[in-house]
Amino acid sequence: MNPINTQTTQPATASANRRLSPRWALASLALSTLLASLGASVAAVALPTLVQALDASFQEVQWVVLAYLLAMTTLIVSVGRLGDLMGRRKLLLAGIALFTLASVLCGLAPSLWLLIAGRALQGLGAAIMMTLTLALVGETVAQEKTGSAMGLLATLSAVGTALGPSFGGLLISGFGWQALFLINLPLGLLTLGLAWYALPVRQVPQKAEAAHFDIAGTVLLALTLAAYALAMTSGGGSFGGSNIALLLAALVGGALFIRAQSRTVSPLIPLTAFRDRSLISGLATSALVATVMMATLLVGPFYLSIALELPAALVGLVLAAGPCVAALAGVPAGRLADRFGVQPMRLAGLATMALGCLMLSLVPPALGIAGYLAAIVTTTLGYALFQTANNTAVMADVAAQRRGVIAGLLNLSRNLGFFTGASVLGAVFATAAATNDITRASPEAVTSGLHTTFTVALSMAILALVIALKCRVPERLGEPEDTPDQA
Repeated sequence: MNPINTQTTQPATASANRRLSPRWALASLALSTLLASLGASVAAVALPTLVQALDASFQEVQWVVLAYLLAMTTLIVSVGRLGDLMGRRKLLLAGIALFTLASVLCGLAPSLWLLIAGRALQGLGAAIMMTLTLALVGETVAQEKTGSAMGLLATLSAVGTALGPSFGGLLISGFGWQALFLINLPLGLLTLGLAWYALPVRQVPQKAEAAHFDIAGTVLLALTLAAYALAMTSGGGSFGGSNIALLLAALVGGALFIRAQSRTVSPLIPLTAFRDRSLISGLATSALVATVMMATLLVGPFYLSIALELPAALVGLVLAAGPCVAALAGVPAGRLADRFGVQPMRLAGLATMALGCLMLSLVPPALGIAGYLAAIVTTTLGYALFQTANNTAVMADVAAQRRGVIAGLLNLSRNLGFFTGASVLGAVFATAAATNDITRASPEAVTSGLHTTFTVALSMAILALVIALKCRVPERLGEPEDTPDQA
């Protein structure tokens, strides 16, 4: 029985719940993705305002952003596994409700630390939403439209990321920083109502009901991921003793986690899943691609403002080009994956990204905005093609009772790539620019930093392409050996 084909896996008891078409169910998943990605990007614009409003330092208010990202990253796999055990629809509804309630708590928070606590709860809700929307695609659309559905989710994720700063700026100027979070009350209630009404109810398999949630593994994994994320993001741009200590703690925690998983009857992440070369390929290439894309966010603003000497308003417009391309290309990329297959589109996306990185590693300032835009549009287009096809490939051939945890791993690989890119490629850029204060670097130094950074990024894109070629994903979905009814 194919795990994705809704016509063969949907039980008769669910027919009464299909009061709306599958398009409405997919719309609820898309809105969940939009809210979660918007929550990650909208708060950054409020940091200067929060410094004054809450009488705190910039280092302290940075935790408003970091708490969200840490909670989402450290728990994203665990909530996927929990959804497999208790039912993905039920947990998604709880996640949307938690995100909405936490947003209200953030908006009403009288102090910085209560705001940070609310943001951590928001991040937990976002982890549930981001993971289970991917896992639930197979229960809402037919197999032949999976790529298009994944493309829609990628589009809404890009829209949320791109819309966050400008939308947040409007809310702050018109209603104050509290509006950044209180706006999620009507949006969250809309998403919750639509998901409750449109998503089909499915029975949790008896095999899943008999399994136990791995609390010890969850704690170990969360601590390990938190240590790694902090190692990659703390230190103010330098990698000192505390970063090394955190990285060593992450390595020790990872070893302990693997040992614990090999000894428990009901592991958080079945280690046997990593025998699947196509899964390893999908996760590894996802992490590498995310690392590369982080370089565009880090280096672009400095190159545009210092090397090209553009005013701040124009810098913002140019930087919006990348997210806009990702948003516009998501759905077409999904349709291409449905039509031509996921493997060709993965390779096409990675090859296009490599071409974009090559262009960025060579672009001279004399070409101005046009040269930068041509390179960044090429890179982002490749990213959109790859991400949609890769998500479809990873999720398509997963047994029903593992979809949640695999979706969590897929999101985790991307988040870890972002953290790694921020640290590693940020250090490459600073080293190549040969300055301790990048804001005072000369145009020539920033240009050199751009070229060096994207030479390294090019090698990562080529490595991802080699991995994708060596570990091909199946073009046609097979029949898993252990595919019970969907949770």
